[in-house]
Amino acid sequence: MLELSSRVFSFYRDGFRQMTVGRTLWKIIIIKLIVMFAVLKLFFFPNYLNNNFATDEERAGYVLEQITRQPAQSIK
Repeated sequence: MLELSSRVFSFYRDGFRQMTVGRTLWKIIIIKLIVMFAVLKLFFFPNYLNNNFATDEERAGYVLEQITRQPAQSIK
């Protein structure tokens, strides 16, 4: 098992060392992911609990209420 994992690791290590265009592409991919997650975090996932509740008890009560409430009954 240890031999297999070391062979897999060396395979990927050697492959990444020999890349030329791939390194640039990986850098672009990593930069895009960082920008995407930063933008998503800032604009689409505001800190709702900190903005709307003053204490930890209020936040905990709201979260507990949201988790344990019954779903709305569908009209049949």
